[in-house]
Amino acid sequence: MSKKLRGVFPVLVTPMFEDESINWEGFKKNIEHFINQGVDGIAINGSTGEFVSLTKEERFKAVEIAVETVAGRLPLIVGTAAETTKDAIEFTKQAEDAGADASLLINSYYAHPNEEEIYQHFKATAEAVNFPVMIYNNPGTSGVDISVETILRTGRDVENITHIKESSGEIRNVRDISRKGKGFIQTFCGADDMVLESFLVGSVGWISVAGNIAPKLAKNMFDAQANGDLEKAWALYDQLLPLCNFLEADGKYVQIVKRAMDLQGLAGGPARKPRYGLTDEEDATLQEIMKSIGVL
Repeated sequence: MSKKLRGVFPVLVTPMFEDESINWEGFKKNIEHFINQGVDGIAINGSTGEFVSLTKEERFKAVEIAVETVAGRLPLIVGTAAETTKDAIEFTKQAEDAGADASLLINSYYAHPNEEEIYQHFKATAEAVNFPVMIYNNPGTSGVDISVETILRTGRDVENITHIKESSGEIRNVRDISRKGKGFIQTFCGADDMVLESFLVGSVGWISVAGNIAPKLAKNMFDAQANGDLEKAWALYDQLLPLCNFLEADGKYVQIVKRAMDLQGLAGGPARKPRYGLTDEEDATLQEIMKSIGVL
């Protein structure tokens, strides 16, 4: 548990060519880009990385390449979600063995497990490894809104469950976990359109979709609030919020980020079907937002 998990962690896309094969060289270049932009860490194989559309071999290779490319320069969090506990353990062990710094683990996203099943899934997976595990509440994706009580119980009972990515959109959950979990579990914001609010009630970091497109702006906002300059933080948040709202609006966050990467000369490409690209109107909106924040 050597690297501190705190600050802005863009959750990277998995760049692809038009035939939907993975652009591994582009993946490496994207990682170097974010390191050069001064982010606090990166996350891969998350929802923005299309983990559900990747094969096991592709997910494993992404971890190996990311670990090699990052080379210990900042913390690397790997999404290790799977529908079954057995598979989640396999993905999480592979991430630890490859040299990642932490795992990001959501509950089963098809089975709609109950609270006890979620607790046991997180517990069994985390206890199979030694590195930190960040559990993840995202009812919009998994169909289950994990209670504050279960999150606190899990963090209290399992030593290496150290963080929670809270994406329910309920600021009271972030507040309550941050305050009641002090000393054993910390919160990361996973809802781009309420990030500064999350920092103000105790979040220590942000697994950021918007951070792919405007990493310096996201990082500057985090640093401003961390340094107590709330006036500057709010001003930066006002700039970033149209992008955050656009990403959260219609479920096309993967396509939006991939298109934005392409527009900036980075590696994006198409998303794997059944996801299709942006409409002309959506593309125009994205470009207008990017120009307004100085990244295009």
